[in-house]
Amino acid sequence: MIVVKLGGSLYNTPELPQWLTALADYSTQHSIVIVPGGGPFADQVRRAQALHHFNDGIAHHMALIAMKQFGLLLASIAPKCQLINGLETPRGPFSIWLPNDELLLEPDLKKSWDISSDSIALWLTNKLDAEQLLLIKRPLIQTSSIAALTSRSVIDAGFAQLFAEKRITTKIINYQSYSNLETSLSKPTELVSLYLP
Repeated sequence: MIVVKLGGSLYNTPELPQWLTALADYSTQHSIVIVPGGGPFADQVRRAQALHHFNDGIAHHMALIAMKQFGLLLASIAPKCQLINGLETPRGPFSIWLPNDELLLEPDLKKSWDISSDSIALWLTNKLDAEQLLLIKRPLIQTSSIAALTSRSVIDAGFAQLFAEKRITTKIINYQSYSNLETSLSKPTELVSLYLP
């Protein structure tokens, strides 16, 4: 099983449906669980927090709902997928994961903007005992250092601690590399494998 974090930054790109098609095709060989980013829905939470000054705990809860909204949008584009909630076991080879309020009780997931969908995808990879995590990113990645990627806001600030607690094979692939996903996954040069620091 591979957990794939599909970032909300792909929301308004032509690559988004292409990725969903590529992942659905690849799931016939290797099961896929997609973790959605928050995209414009999470951006709206940030704007609402700036306007109304509610605390980060509330913002975190709202951001989880934003991920769920984006996940439902993805499901509407990918009719072959199955939706799974929380720690529900995937029932098919191609699933889109939706967070639920159970995550608010998870001690490993700090209720702040330090924990975004990247860290949540890493956490879920561990919980599902998946083989690896694949992060699909828009920025051109030229380093595999988690510390460097965090300082450039490519991944969130909470990622390093979760990764240090259990080092899961984690790779980044560029958002335009959907055309031959199988080849990309079999060629280390196509991917950036993350490490600490």
